[in-house]
Parts: sequence; structure tokens; C-alpha cells
Amino acid sequence: MAKIFIAGRVPESTKKFLQDFNIFEYSEDGVITEEELMESVRDVDAILCPLSTPLSKKVIEQAKNVKIIANFGAGFDNIDVEAAKKHGIIVTNTPGVSTEATAELSIGLMIAAARRIVEGDQFSRTKEFKGWAPLFFLGTELYGKTLGIVGLGNIGQAVARRAKAFGMNIIYTGPSQKPINIEQKYDATYVRMDELLQTSDVISLHLPYKREVHHLFSQEAFQQMKPNAILVNAARGPIVDEKALINAIKKKEIRGAALDVYEFEPLITEELKLMKEVVITPHIGNATIETRDAMGEIAAKNIISVLNGEQPLNPIY
Repeated sequence: MAKIFIAGRVPESTKKFLQDFNIFEYSEDGVITEEELMESVRDVDAILCPLSTPLSKKVIEQAKNVKIIANFGAGFDNIDVEAAKKHGIIVTNTPGVSTEATAELSIGLMIAAARRIVEGDQFSRTKEFKGWAPLFFLGTELYGKTLGIVGLGNIGQAVARRAKAFGMNIIYTGPSQKPINIEQKYDATYVRMDELLQTSDVISLHLPYKREVHHLFSQEAFQQMKPNAILVNAARGPIVDEKALINAIKKKEIRGAALDVYEFEPLITEELKLMKEVVITPHIGNATIETRDAMGEIAAKNIISVLNGEQPLNPIY
């Protein structure tokens, strides 16, 4: 019977799909260590790997019998893909199913930052609320503001659909302009990056991480943004230079930020935790019961297909 190692806790529904195989899992809280991984993958046929678990070249070299690494996540930058390819290991991911959940969180982050919801919650719990007043806890509205979307893919479009309902003006940038029917659907206008930086009241990031976009949002980018602008990042942490972000907020070059991902994840820069202008959440973009069940089903079906000698549903190469 084929043996499957699950390198982190996953929904019970995921394991039910794999019940005809010999499965064992790392069930501790937190991320498994590289040493534990190296030991655990020596005699298995498949690895189901959470996005938070790095599969390095050293780990992959120990996976002598592994035929597939099924990543539990749309991204796969946690896996040394070249090492896997060299050893003839198929790598799969779970694209598409995170779209609506991540878009919902992105809109939630925008609202939280614009209306100071987290700050207001903390104030209400720790200080004496003395009643409504004309200048008390002023935020800013999203209605009528310009939303700049960096990356109008599936998630970016889902954000645009929601933002349109809020009465926001939508502009976007990316590697290329979208077809006219997509632009018309969301009343979205394609602009260059510098124009997006200079005219957006809210900027929301929805692009995959690759070397070319490392620190796309740097000191230079923040200096071009409007003083009342809010940056929302539910994409990948290293797209944003956190030191530059902190300095930009301190200098009032931008209004604030709402972050679900971090440059040095799982570490969160301590200074970000102390800034009232910053809303932070622990990488929960697709953390809904519905989405995680769907992701687990895709990952499991990829494994089942490969172990049965068939092509996987979602190979990344």
C-alpha cells in the first residue's frame, strides 16, 4: 500500500479522500523542522505539504521514493521546484479555489484600515468611551475613492467586483492590459505603475511572487503615493519592503497599511505590531472552512491520480 506523509495539520475531509492509502502526518502545532522532514520522507510515495512548510533541496534528496509533492496552497515558492524536477518528482498546487475568500479578506482589510476598526476595537476595550463627538475617531470612506489593483488576475478581479459595489473607481496595472470585455465588466482602467501609485487612494496587491517583484513597493514607490493612501497586501510579503513601509508611514508619506502577509514570514516585524496605522492579520486570506476543504480535496485528488499512474489535475510544470 502506498505511503503518504502529510507535513502538517489539514482538514479531516482531506484525509478521508486518502483513506485507502497508508497515511501518517505531522500533527504538532507549528511548522515541522527540516531535520524532521528529512527523516519523515525517506520511505514515502507522496508528500502533502502545507504552503508554510519549506521543502528544501536537502529534504527532496531524501525523498527517494516520492512521486508527487502536492502543495496545499496556490503558491509553491516553499518548494525547491528545480530539485523536485531533477529527481523526477511531480509538484502540484491548488489554484483557483482561494479567489473569493482572499478577495473578501482584502476588502475587509481595506475597510478596517480606512475606518480604523481594529484601533477602535482596542480603544473600546482598554479606555473609557465618553460618547459620540464630531471629531472623534475620524476615518475615511471608500466610496468615491480610487482603488489601484496591482495584478488583475482572478483574485484581483474578484476584489474589483466587490469594490465596484462600494462605488470605488478602479484602475489597475500588470504585465499587460486585459481584454476590453474584462475592463468593461469592472469599469477598470489600465494605467502604468507610476500613474497607479500617484493617483490611488487604496492600493491592493494581487500578484504572484517572483524575483522580479521583490520589493516592488520600496522607498521610491512610497514616495510617489498620495499622503492619504492605504496599502493592502494579501499577496506575498516580500513584494513590500517593510522597512521602507514603516518609514513611509512614520513620515506620513502614506496613511497606513493593512497586511496579511509579511516579508520575513512567519516573523512579523515588531515595529509593525506597534503602529496604530497598520492592520495586521496572520496570513488568513483563504482561511475559510469552505476554501480549505476545497484546497484539501484538490491536493488529495492530485496525489490519488499520480499514485494510480494517471496525470495530476494541477501540475505546475
